[in-house]
Amino acid sequence: MRIIAIIPARYQSSRFPGKPLADLCGRPMIWWVYNQVKKVVEIEEVYVATDDSRIAETCDSFDIKNIMTSKLHGTSTERAYEVAQKVPSDLYVVINGDEPLIDPDVIRAIIPDKRPDTDFYVGNLMTEIKSPVEAVDFTNIKVVTDSESNALFMSRSPIPYPKSSIDYKYYKHVGVLIYDINALAFFASTPKGYNEKIEDINELRFIEHGKKLKMTEVNANSLSVDTPKDLEFVRCVVKKKLQDGVNI
Repeated sequence: MRIIAIIPARYQSSRFPGKPLADLCGRPMIWWVYNQVKKVVEIEEVYVATDDSRIAETCDSFDIKNIMTSKLHGTSTERAYEVAQKVPSDLYVVINGDEPLIDPDVIRAIIPDKRPDTDFYVGNLMTEIKSPVEAVDFTNIKVVTDSESNALFMSRSPIPYPKSSIDYKYYKHVGVLIYDINALAFFASTPKGYNEKIEDINELRFIEHGKKLKMTEVNANSLSVDTPKDLEFVRCVVKKKLQDGVNI
């Protein structure tokens, strides 16, 4: 089974322009993400998918494989689909480019043991929310699943509401997904649905159209970089690990 990884990386960002190139202890952030993904032995090749020559040139300088994509894509999933049309594979793992310390074992968890026996496959990771602050933070996408771990709904609000019981664990989406080419093609050719427009959650495009979205639970301590302040925090974490001789 051939597995390709794609790291979407665009330059323009409303909260943090140029984020993939932000310095993190002497290396651009995209370098850290790329090298964490490269540690997953099941993945045959890793590509950065970008729409900006500055990111492409930086990738070239660090021998990071990259593919230039259209600036017209509205989502990272559409950008991944363009790459998938150029690089054949059984499955494509798509990793957010803003988690420079993502654990390779977390990425590995989304890869099935064998090629799915279906002509449409899409999956996502989720992790338990540990604090009330995370539960109410709208940047954390909450997930509710059915008895077979398929997503029923995703929301920026805390769901489900604990009216009859407080014996419940909340879960949030982790920015690692896996698709076959048909799932990517479906996403790229299907308009946003009613709920997706309201919540601004890409994965709702599958759920709203009755497509199964397989959720896999992992133990992930997410350290995403959305703002310059986040970068300072992650930079401190990296410095501490390097000083302690931790292999990262």
